[in-house]
Amino acid sequence: MSYDFIVVGAGIAGASAAYHLKTGGAQKVLLLDRGGPAAGGTGKSAAIMRQSYSTTLLVRLAMKSIVMLRNAKTELGSDGGLHEVGYTFIYSRDMLEGARRNFAMQKSLGVVNKWCDGYGFPELFPEANPDGIAAMVHEPHGGYADPVRATEAYVDAFVRAGGEFRPRTPVRRLLGDAKRVGGIELDDGPLAAGSVINAAGPWARPLAESVGLDLPMRSVREQDTAWEVPAGRPIPPTSVSNGVDAVYMRPMGGRRFIIGRGFPKVYFDVDPYNYKTTADPDFIHDVQTRVEARLPPFAGMKLIEAYAALYDVTPDWYPFVGPRSDTRGYADFSGGSGHGFKIAPAIGAELAQWLIAGKVAEDFRQFSHDRIANGRLFVQSFGGNRG
Repeated sequence: MSYDFIVVGAGIAGASAAYHLKTGGAQKVLLLDRGGPAAGGTGKSAAIMRQSYSTTLLVRLAMKSIVMLRNAKTELGSDGGLHEVGYTFIYSRDMLEGARRNFAMQKSLGVVNKWCDGYGFPELFPEANPDGIAAMVHEPHGGYADPVRATEAYVDAFVRAGGEFRPRTPVRRLLGDAKRVGGIELDDGPLAAGSVINAAGPWARPLAESVGLDLPMRSVREQDTAWEVPAGRPIPPTSVSNGVDAVYMRPMGGRRFIIGRGFPKVYFDVDPYNYKTTADPDFIHDVQTRVEARLPPFAGMKLIEAYAALYDVTPDWYPFVGPRSDTRGYADFSGGSGHGFKIAPAIGAELAQWLIAGKVAEDFRQFSHDRIANGRLFVQSFGGNRG
């Protein structure tokens, strides 16, 4: 059997790509996953939605993705789980120069945001310790999404549009070589394809290497925790990136929050097929200490869950997306580097246009793995939370 496109991986990246390929005019599209929708890193994502990025490309993709999830009920037929409760970024003094520059750039692109010097939004970050807070920025249209619901919405819409989805179907290798990829090998035999999209996340590198393709991408272990704050105490209504203490947090509903460590932090490389999926005790203690010192109302918060998933990280922390100039029948869509969920819906739409019609914006073209050979790596002017 032959397909126009085979998409490997049904996280938010693969699901969005498959849906937009099918609705963009491709006739036979197959989506596969070794588990099910959002079974890998997507399902464990904090799924914070924000537009606070340092390049115009990521800002416009983040803006577009929020609109797409907002309109999911109409376009996809089911709710994408978007909660526009707002997003607040907290800056230290040494972040201010880059923060002001990025704030102005984001505003020029149409991002609705508000700047305040010092501890300026007590209603969004109530009863906080103000020490070290040099400025705060609030995006009312940020917030968070349900990563599983959003992914399932794309997969279900893809199937209703006539696409084929096969869960619990591991892809053993690509077929062909580094010059021409012609399909995939499953346990029950080969499948031919006009093009294969490698959206396998942390497992994308070994898949690419099966035909000799280099994919310089790390698999790093990312830990998160879920906590419940005691009743009767004020809590932030928004998702928060606290750059002063290198912590991010987002509401889960009720009085619960997902809380993790933001940049800078130590990243540990692991085997994506064999890694510890529970969080380390010292990590849990560290997160709790940082949050309770900044937010006294959180003192005595109750641990609900602590777990670890994977980030697929590229050399410049920007994903690899699109075809390669020296390889036919293959495209990348991996390397989210911690912010992949926030931009994947929009990337899937633009990737589909690129593959079907050859239409691609020049800034989007730089996502291609070709940037490695061309020496055109992205350079972030301001590092922030990547959670």
